[in-house]
Formats: sequence, C-alpha cells, structure tokens
Amino acid sequence: MDTDAKIALSEATLDPRDWSQVRALSHRIVDDAVDRLSTVRDRPVWREVPGAVREALTAPVPRTPTPLAEVYQDVLDNVTAYPMGNTHPRFWAWYMGAGNYTGALGEFLAAVDGSNLGGGNHAAALMDRQVVDWLKEIVGFPAGASGTLVSGGSMANLIGLAVARNAKAGPDVRERGVPALAAPLRYYGSDQLHACHRKAVEVLGLGNQALRRIPTDRHLRIDIAALREAIAEDRAAGMAPACIIATAGTVNTGAIDDLDALADVAAGEGLWFHVDGCIGALLALSPEHHHLVAGLERADSVALDPHKWLHAPFEAGCALIRDAGAHRGTFAVTPEYLQSTSRGLAAGDWLYEFGLQTTRGFRALKIWMALREHGTDAFGRLIDQNIAQARHLAALIDEEPALERLAPVTVNIVCFRYRPRPMDADAVRALNTEIMLRLQEEGIAALSDTTVNGEHCLRVAIANHRTRTADLDLLVHEILRIGSDLTGG
Repeated sequence: MDTDAKIALSEATLDPRDWSQVRALSHRIVDDAVDRLSTVRDRPVWREVPGAVREALTAPVPRTPTPLAEVYQDVLDNVTAYPMGNTHPRFWAWYMGAGNYTGALGEFLAAVDGSNLGGGNHAAALMDRQVVDWLKEIVGFPAGASGTLVSGGSMANLIGLAVARNAKAGPDVRERGVPALAAPLRYYGSDQLHACHRKAVEVLGLGNQALRRIPTDRHLRIDIAALREAIAEDRAAGMAPACIIATAGTVNTGAIDDLDALADVAAGEGLWFHVDGCIGALLALSPEHHHLVAGLERADSVALDPHKWLHAPFEAGCALIRDAGAHRGTFAVTPEYLQSTSRGLAAGDWLYEFGLQTTRGFRALKIWMALREHGTDAFGRLIDQNIAQARHLAALIDEEPALERLAPVTVNIVCFRYRPRPMDADAVRALNTEIMLRLQEEGIAALSDTTVNGEHCLRVAIANHRTRTADLDLLVHEILRIGSDLTGG
C-alpha cells in the first residue's frame, strides 16, 4: 500500500466504512416510515411517554460509538412510538398541519444536499426565491415584492413588524436605536391577537405598552370604530401610530378581521398594514372561501405558514413584504467575509439579508416538491374540505342538548363545551378539562381548550388533510360517553 493510501485510511471521517450496510438500513427506514404513515389511523392519537423511556432520554452524552442499526432501534423505541400526534387524522389540538410524505422526502433530500441558504450562487438558493415568489403570487402580492422563508408564524410576524417599525420610525433606529424616536410608536390589533405579537414588540424594544389591543365585535373581529378612536386618542396624547395588525384567522376561533376596511384605515391614517395570516392567508387558494380574505393583497406585509394548510413538515413559515427596499434595509449587513463577486459562488443573492438568520436551512424543497406533486388547486380543495368538516361538527353540536357552542364558526375552528345541565363556571371548566384529558389519554382524539368571551371551552382546529367526517361523528359520540360517565348521566 502506498503512502497516500495509508494516510487516507488513518484520517477520520463520519462517512460509513461500508456504504452497503447503510443502504440496506436506509431502505428499512423508508419502509418503516411508509408503514407508519399509511397505518397512522390504526394507532392512538397520543400516548403518555412511559417512565423507562423518559429515563432513557436522560442518559449522559455518549463518548463511544454505537452501531447505526442500534441507534435507529432506540429512535423507534423511544421517539417515534410516542409522537405528538399531529399526523393522525383525529389530531385537532392547537393549530398545526398534518405534514405530508412528499414533504418528508424533501426534508431528507435537503439534508443530504446540505446547502446553507444564507445565500450564494447555487440551485437551492434559486429554489428558495422561487417558493417565495409562488407564495407572493398566491396572496396577490406584486412580483417586485420581497419575502423570506422562516421557521414559522412567530418569526414571520416579527419580520413584518420589524420592517414596519423601521419604515415608520422617522429616525434611523438601526443606527441610533429606539431612544431616538421622537414619539413612542403604537401598534394596533384586536384583543384576539396571537401572543407572538407581544413578544415581537418587546423584542423590537417598543415594549408591551406599544401594542394596543382593540375590542372585538360579536363576530370576534376588530371593531373598526374603536380602532379609529384609539388612533385619534394616541395622536392627541403625543404618540406615533405606526402599524395596524390585522388577523386573518384568530387562533382562538378562526375569526377574520375585515381586511379591506382595515386597509382603508391604514391608508387614510398613513399606517403600515400588516396581516397575520398564519391561519387564514392560504384561504386565497380556496375555491369557495377566498372572499374571506379579500384585502389581503393590499397589505404592506403578510405572515403565513406553509406548515399549516400547505401541510409542509415543520418548520416552514414565510414573511412577505411589499416594499423590497424596506425589507432589505431592515436587516442587511455586509461583512467583509460575505462580499459579493461578479462570478463564482458569491455571485448570488445573500438571502440572510432579509431576516435574522445567517445560517438558514433549505426549507424551500419540501414546500416546492409538494406543490409540484399536488398543485395549488388540490390544497385549495382540502381547505374547503376542512371548513365543511368544521361546519358538520358545529351542526352536530347544535343538535345535541348536552353540548353548547360558544363562538361562530368562520372557517375551521369550533369552540364548544359539554354542559348537560346548569353548572357553575368552575364545575364546567373542570368537567370539560377532564373530558379533554381522557380523550387524549385514551388515544381517541387530541383537542385543546381555550377561553372565549370569558367562558372556558373545548377547541377543535381542523387543519388536517387526513380527517374524515366520520372522525368528527366519533368525537361527539365519545365526548357524550365520557361526559355521561363523569356526571353519572
């Protein structure tokens, strides 16, 4: 053996010594994944993690090697056997998507590709821009608008609100900071706003007091008259109204603010118009319900989540900004080690200039592959299907004397409670919480709870392409069964 070959053998690598063994195990992993998804309905929605598994997942850092097949077996035994459950057709807790197998393949291929989407001249960066362009087209934004893929809705909203701050600040807050503001900025949203907006204004240095919560009407939409009054009050008090945050689908009930009316207010008052569309922006794809988000295309910025109604595997969010210059101007920094060149690897766009991350994963591929495979029309039909399912559930609730619906069903979120007879608020809350927990612990269904107009209730968010109407029939049957057992009825 020559000297170069001996040196090569002595140098370490993470690549396997025997690729054929890895190939065989990889085929098994894919087979297991297909089996797991194709039979997901046959398993419990959720199971409590046993003590032994919890103990195994507290083991100290490994110092010595373990065969890959054994590592994979540990994953099967300790992780995939106890999932959150959101791929299951009867998972309706919080508001998520159900994922899709093609997207999972995209995640794998993106990891193998290994590209850093901070930017540069390579195909993955071009695909990232293409997916952003597709999302701009879906919501009706112009081709010259900007956007960036991010982790999810919280980060997408932060991006939009940060651009709004800089655009409406007056002084250069990037250079001088928020103390340079001539007057405190004010942002406005309904009292149903997602909590991420509070985090955003705090991170932006404006403080929670900068976010003024406006009362909602009987449909749980922002009250336009109250909004106008709040803006006038703040101007009179020496504040600087800066941004209206509209919600296209509140997290509690799915209520959608009147986007056209809010766009008019923003234009008339000279405010930035941001739409939190993480739940409902993709209604723009719906054949039957796209009118619910009329006015979305007038926004200055939109936050949306492909990991919800596009069912991309976590995580996948997007911030879209109408003014591309304002977007880049909020985040761009050009250090000496990331100078552009006219040719070569550094000749492409620096995508990190549109957000906070310099290191960015290849999120676009899983979205791109699923959109190419199914087409946007299919996703639009699935959105309408979920809305029809929510209305079916609402009808079942309205027909059942022991169940009480607490909010209008705008899209695909249903809020209700089990209340077979008059009971005080604490008793109703305890009863419904126990029903929710038993549904989870028995593996029947996963739903969450919330408070609407001061009343505790159960909440079913149907953002799941695997859900069938029969699943909702079963849910009502099981709630009535468990409720009867608990109340002796």
